[in-house]
Amino acid sequence: MSNNGGVPYGSDEPTSFGLQPPSPAVPGQQPGAPGQPSAVPYPGNPYAAPTQVVPQQQARTDAQVDAQEPGAGRLIAGRYRLLSKLGHGGMGTVWRAKDETVDREVAVKEPRVPDHLPERERANAFERMRREARAAARLDHPAVVNVHDVAVVDGQPWIVMELVQGRSLGDALQEGTLGVREAARVGLEVLGALEAAHAAGILHRDVKPDNVLLGRHDRVVLTDFGIAQIEGETNLTDTGGFVGSPEYIAPERVLGQRPGPASDLWSLGVVLYTATEGVSPFRRSNTPATLQSVLNSTPAPPGSAAGGPLAEAINGLLDKDPSRRPGAGQVRSLLEDAAKPPATAPTQVVRIEGQQTAGQLAGPGGKGLRVGRKALFGLGAAVVAAAVAAYLVIADPFAGPLPDGWKKHHVQDVAATLAAPASYKQSTPDRSTDKGHWVTYTDPSGSIWIGLTLAKKAEDTNKTIKDSSAAEMYADNDTFKADGEYDLGMPENPKTDTNGSTTYQGNKSAENTVRYTTTDSQNPRPRELKIFYYKSKAGDMYKLTISYPGQGDFTARGREVARTAIANLDIDKL
Repeated sequence: MSNNGGVPYGSDEPTSFGLQPPSPAVPGQQPGAPGQPSAVPYPGNPYAAPTQVVPQQQARTDAQVDAQEPGAGRLIAGRYRLLSKLGHGGMGTVWRAKDETVDREVAVKEPRVPDHLPERERANAFERMRREARAAARLDHPAVVNVHDVAVVDGQPWIVMELVQGRSLGDALQEGTLGVREAARVGLEVLGALEAAHAAGILHRDVKPDNVLLGRHDRVVLTDFGIAQIEGETNLTDTGGFVGSPEYIAPERVLGQRPGPASDLWSLGVVLYTATEGVSPFRRSNTPATLQSVLNSTPAPPGSAAGGPLAEAINGLLDKDPSRRPGAGQVRSLLEDAAKPPATAPTQVVRIEGQQTAGQLAGPGGKGLRVGRKALFGLGAAVVAAAVAAYLVIADPFAGPLPDGWKKHHVQDVAATLAAPASYKQSTPDRSTDKGHWVTYTDPSGSIWIGLTLAKKAEDTNKTIKDSSAAEMYADNDTFKADGEYDLGMPENPKTDTNGSTTYQGNKSAENTVRYTTTDSQNPRPRELKIFYYKSKAGDMYKLTISYPGQGDFTARGREVARTAIANLDIDKL
């Protein structure tokens, strides 16, 4: 959605849910493509209801105006032609419009006030809209929506803004949580907008996911200053009431105390918690219960960012006492640390020869693979022929924003967030036959797959987890070198490049690259496999595997997938 206006929750908001992380995605179920109804990958997540995502729309001629929408085609102030509705909130309806004077598309906010309201309340509502225009127009920051004009029609202010192509953070959360680094990046942009507003003497007072727009080229925009309070101006809120969304309102505002910049920062903390955990920490079944939870409830510690700078920022921002909350400078420092990509050590290439051991990987199509003489989980010949074996190059990890067409998936069973192209199909264990912890994402062609396995120390009764990431990697490498028949169609003694001195977020990790030609007598194919190893402080072993052809058109694409998947792996607890 674009410039959606934001919808505050009313006292009859029918929402209620337990305070727990979102469930992993339903196997085989994929979120819809842009503009299509989305699946529900996080059952129980109140943000995960199926939704129709508004696609990025191109400029349209007057003849293409949606005649089914009342008001479409109307000309405002002699220059703004209304085309289609983008969204609506408590303060009005936002239209996509064409500025016929300068031939550009804009967003126009139409005031929406019930006719039965007394004249004083109607005047207050219109004054709030004028405040929105004044507040936003005073701010010069890339994360604040630009206001072009205020057109007065029949005494009512129509606010003309830039059209931000994209959708709201609230819409994005319908498809799943954000990874730690992406949430920190979004948080930094919103923080910048708030810093600019506070420097100008403006409090936003309604920071929430629906008011954070995710635009093109990784742009993040804070919008809807319709209830902003400008320093020195009269408060328009009626006695005993408040404006804003209850679950994001700071405790001091609930108590009727004078708000300050710390109140907006509280709201940012709630947004970051919601974005990473998949649940809103204070929302309850009705507004009074929600306000009580804001005052008295302590949410569960953020699990996806546990122990890191993002968790420290969230915990500090959600302090009930505004005087104890961190200031914008401290929050910025923590978010910058959380947004940094994993550090990497220089690549070294080593050839290792050794004895046979066994190692478990996440295989194509969601099958668990034991790389050794015997298969722990059998694979059908068709699966092996289509999508077995893999290639992961030893290279500097991909750094930068997630590429277009990729999505992040938090999978509770492997306690991590993975990035994968949106078209890849997810597979998870069938608990009736498989007690392992793994997930795979497979390209529709079957040529490339991404798999993550988690071996938990608490379940390692046979003591098969090695003492370090490097030791686990070398043990697997010995398996690749040994004689025998392999589930990956791998012959004995393939070429391997090992690197036991890489780092992941400052901790030791390891990588291995395996190159070989499959043993398929009818159609032998060059394949390559890369495995990223990380042993957590708790003793759990993670193995991230990316597989694709070793030669041909898919090779370059496979290397790109490998770099991006490794760089964007976010393990829940370090």
